[in-house]
Amino acid sequence: MLTSTCLVATVHAQAANVSGTVALSSQLVDRGLAITPDTAILQGAAAWTLPSGWAFGVAASTEIRDAAPLAEAFAEASRTWRITPDWRFAAGLAYYDYPGRGNGAFNRAEGSASWIYRDVLTLAVAALAPTGGDQHGVRGAADMNFHWPLPGQFALSAGAGYAQAQVPYYRTYADEYGSHRYRHGDRINSYGYGHLGLIWGQGAWRIEVDRVFVDAAIRQANLAASPWVATMSWSF
Repeated sequence: MLTSTCLVATVHAQAANVSGTVALSSQLVDRGLAITPDTAILQGAAAWTLPSGWAFGVAASTEIRDAAPLAEAFAEASRTWRITPDWRFAAGLAYYDYPGRGNGAFNRAEGSASWIYRDVLTLAVAALAPTGGDQHGVRGAADMNFHWPLPGQFALSAGAGYAQAQVPYYRTYADEYGSHRYRHGDRINSYGYGHLGLIWGQGAWRIEVDRVFVDAAIRQANLAASPWVATMSWSF
């Protein structure tokens, strides 16, 4: 949700066969979790869409103040079908890699299915298969996102979701005696998240400001995104 997924969704919405987006965000967020500190994030994404409904996309994000390693690398293949004049169905397979976050605990492969009503309402479910960290069982997530146009090039954005947690249960540290692992807090099995935002768009430009909501357990564990996240993007 929010920064990382919104950028890719913007690319997929383009009508051209090849499209891209460059964005500047205040934080990189994934389903309510803070992937980066509250700092300026530069994002880039590109997509190739086919008349058959297939789309292939890649994206990368980095902290401006510390560009190495990347904050996120992303690749996705998806297919969209029109069910009725108002409804579309999309299925996708994606891979997320976070080189600078959680010692690989957030890296994952993800399969998703989405039902889209007139680009206003999106209902999605996903299966997440972690590829790093200590926890490797498949997890699930469900999201609902709402987008409603307002006067003056504005739009209202709202969303809510629930996910089985993919967060590190153990932390590691190293000293002169080697690497050590210790339990960090209580296991968080699942959590809810959401956002309420305002979007302004003019041509290729888009600015979005979101109020982010996350379960208290996630925030107390210092895993939650900042309460406010802003993104400015340019699509081509």
